[in-house]
Amino acid sequence: MEVLRTVAEHQALAAAGVVLFFVLRRWIAFRTVVGAIGPNLPGYRSLIGLPIPLPIRRIPGVLVTGRWLWEQRFKPYEDAGVDMYTMGMVFPTARAGLTVGDPAVVKEITMSRQRFPKPTRIYRVLSVYGPNIVSSEFEEHKKFRKAVAPSFNERNNRLVWDETVKIVLGLFETPDWKGKSAVHIDHCIDITLPIALFVIGAAGFGRQVSWEDDDSTPPGHTMPFKEALNIASLNIHVRALLPKWLIALRSTWRHANIAFDELYLYMKEMIQDRKTSLENGEHVDLFSGLLESADDPVAPLTDDELIGNVFIFLVAGHETTAHTLAFTFGLLALYEDEQEKLYQQIKSIVGPEGIIPGYEEMQRFTYSLAVFYETLRLYPPVTTFAKYAAEDTVLTTTATNPDGTHYPKQVFVPKNTNIGVNVVGLHYNPRYWDKPNEFRPERFMGDYPRDAFLPFAAGPRACIGRRFFETEGLAILTTLISRYKIKVKDKPEWVGLSVEEKREKLLQCRPIITLTPQQVPLIFERR
Repeated sequence: MEVLRTVAEHQALAAAGVVLFFVLRRWIAFRTVVGAIGPNLPGYRSLIGLPIPLPIRRIPGVLVTGRWLWEQRFKPYEDAGVDMYTMGMVFPTARAGLTVGDPAVVKEITMSRQRFPKPTRIYRVLSVYGPNIVSSEFEEHKKFRKAVAPSFNERNNRLVWDETVKIVLGLFETPDWKGKSAVHIDHCIDITLPIALFVIGAAGFGRQVSWEDDDSTPPGHTMPFKEALNIASLNIHVRALLPKWLIALRSTWRHANIAFDELYLYMKEMIQDRKTSLENGEHVDLFSGLLESADDPVAPLTDDELIGNVFIFLVAGHETTAHTLAFTFGLLALYEDEQEKLYQQIKSIVGPEGIIPGYEEMQRFTYSLAVFYETLRLYPPVTTFAKYAAEDTVLTTTATNPDGTHYPKQVFVPKNTNIGVNVVGLHYNPRYWDKPNEFRPERFMGDYPRDAFLPFAAGPRACIGRRFFETEGLAILTTLISRYKIKVKDKPEWVGLSVEEKREKLLQCRPIITLTPQQVPLIFERR
């Protein structure tokens, strides 16, 4: 008995020694990587660092997740007194990185692709169906960009505008809207999401879906297209990170897995339908160039590459628009004076008949674009994007003295250092945006600090679908505001709150793939 106890004690000591050795090695590695970056640069240290946006608050010194950057906005830079700070974690791997909120530094990083490439390993989660334009870099990225670039032209922008206006007007003719003086919506996404899906289907793949058959399940499928895409886009981490045996243990994960399989079938059908249309010489839509590139003799796309890029365009083409418009409608409901300014400009253009003009008149809706941009500044779809240093280098950022004056500060950046371009930090930087927390669309009616406005990324990797997104968003915003006034659907607990306090409640959100509103209850009153 005594021998067994002695053996057990030795085993316990050995196990403790192994754990201690592991922790010590990890801590030494952590101190090494943190110390390699500018030693006088302030920063945050945490035992555990997870890039995914878990619904968990930061525990100082213990845990930080991807959600923290969004919640803090510019505050870490104010605390540090410099527009760049370090982030160091011990687990799951010992690493340190820079988080940048300085427009000049961000411009240098985004324009220097060879010095600061994209760490594609971080974006593998988006390759659930195959390589794509978002998860790739260098030659592979050039191949994908070349394949899709011809489709983003003025002819197809006109198609996007026309289809969007038609779809929104169709919404007004549905039983839930037609003849009603007011429409109550529990979550604004319930209307912005299907609108965006219909637009990407019609303008992207020639897939006409009416409001009547929105929720129908076609033969050969087990769930509607809208449901499959929505579930898949919200559960990419399930498919990409969890083993099949673990997915099988939870019903919501099993349902998400089914949605991915269903979406794959839908995409295959959409691709085949568009290929058949092209062979028959029918109308060429937005993504015909992508489909034709599959047979390019010089740089053909594999089936996985084709499906992977279709998936990215479906997600980016519906989720970004739907979420941004939900934030836009919520802000306009809160700030009634701004909504009235927007309505008066729209009214002056559409006239008493209320006829929405064609795409060629889009540039006249200047306040619509200003409202859209201000929403993107306050609630950018992507709150941060990643780069890394391919070589030892030095970056010069801006630091602040105690008296408020600024001075240049050089930071040594070792090779392989992770760099987070903090879009939220840029958009809330008070040196470039006066009263950055306020909703003030007029900032975009004249000159504005373009290098501090990054909702579409920048440089060679700037969003290729920016014009598509703007055209669709302005068409939806203009058409809806011309007919309806938006109000907040108040909850009892919101009574007596200030506008800013109510905004915190109404527009609660968290970053998933894009910044996602939790619930935006609104009322649409017929004008």
